[in-house]
Amino acid sequence: MTTSTTSTTSTTSNAPTTATTPVTLVASDLDRTLIYSAAALQLPMPDAEAPRLLCVEVHDRKPLSYLTETAATLLDELARTTVFVPTTTRTREQYGRIHLPGPAPRFAICANGGHLLVDGESDPDWQTQVSRRLADECASLAEVRAHLLAAADPAWLLKERVAEDLFAYLVVERAQLPEGWVEELGEWAQNRGWTVSLQGRKIYAVPGPLTKSAAMNEVARRTGATLTLAAGDSLLDTDLLLAADRAWRPAHGELADTDWSAPHIDVTAEHGVAAGEAILRHFLRASGPGRAV
Repeated sequence: MTTSTTSTTSTTSNAPTTATTPVTLVASDLDRTLIYSAAALQLPMPDAEAPRLLCVEVHDRKPLSYLTETAATLLDELARTTVFVPTTTRTREQYGRIHLPGPAPRFAICANGGHLLVDGESDPDWQTQVSRRLADECASLAEVRAHLLAAADPAWLLKERVAEDLFAYLVVERAQLPEGWVEELGEWAQNRGWTVSLQGRKIYAVPGPLTKSAAMNEVARRTGATLTLAAGDSLLDTDLLLAADRAWRPAHGELADTDWSAPHIDVTAEHGVAAGEAILRHFLRASGPGRAV
C-alpha cells in the first residue's frame, strides 16, 4: 500500500512530491484490459447495435487496437484528474505505437516494469535498480532463452523474441500446443526465479523480480500518491493488482480462466471491449466518490 510523503518537493525526477491534496494513482494494464484488438473485442450484439470504436494503435499501416468512444471520453477525464500510468509488458517501441486519448501520461511502465518512462524517457536510476535485482535473484536470460528454444516444437513455433534484453517470449499456433506444455515450462521456470504466462498466441517467460508492482510503487513514492488503483487481465498483472489499494480485472483473460481473485479485487460483469469501458468507470468512481459515470 502507498503512503503520502511530507518531504520537500525537489526538482529531481526521483524525489517524492509534496502531497497537499489527496493524490490518486491509476496503474492499468493495456492490452485486453483497456485496449483491444479486433479479435478480442467480443461484440455479442447485432452489428447495427455495436458501439462506435476509436482506433488507438496502427501497426504495419493497419489498425490494430481499439477502445469504445465512450471509453475514450472516460479515459480523457481520468488522465486529467489522476496520475494515470499505462502499465504494460510491451517494449518501449511497442508502447510508442499507442496513442491514448487525453493528455500524455507523465509516467508509463513498460517491459513489465523493466523500464519506467518519465516524460517519455527511460529513467536511468530505475534501470540500474532493475539490472541489479535481476543479476542477484534469478537465472540469466540466456539460460531461459536456450531452454525455450530447445523445448519448443518448430511445428507450432512461429517466432521467438527477446524484449528489451529483459525477457523472452514465443509466438505460437495455440491450437497445436501440446496439453500440459505451458504448465511444465512454468514449473521449470519457477525453479529458476522466472514466471510463465500464456496470453493469446504469446508465451512469456519473465524474471520474477521484474514486476509492474515495483514500478508502480516507485511512481507512487515520487508522486506522493495516497490511493492506488489498478487493473489487469493476466498472470503478469497479479502482483500489480495485489499491490494496489483497489483493483479490477475483466471477466475474460488468463486470470478469469483460473478464477483468480483476492478480497480487494473486483471482476467486471462485462467481457471484451465493454469490460475496458467498465473498468474506466470504476476508476473514476473510486478516484472521485460521488461522480456520476
